[in-house]
Amino acid sequence: MMGHGFLGWMWLWPLLIIGAIFGCFAVMGGWGRWNRPMRHSASADASEILRLRYAQGEITREQFEQMKKDLL
Repeated sequence: MMGHGFLGWMWLWPLLIIGAIFGCFAVMGGWGRWNRPMRHSASADASEILRLRYAQGEITREQFEQMKKDLL
C-alpha cells in the first residue's frame, strides 16, 4: 500500500504537467480567437458588410455611397 508521503503522490505529477500544458494551449487558443480580425459571417447580408467595412475605415465615404447604390 502506498504511503501518504511524497512517493505516494508521485503518480499525480504527470497529470499535473499534462494539465498545465493543456491549460497553456487553451489560454493561447482563446487569446488567438479574440485577437483575430472579425470575419464576416455567412448570414450577414451585403449591406451589413458594407456598413461594417465603412465603420472600420476600410473604404472611403465615396466608395461606401457608390457600393450602396450598386447594391440597391
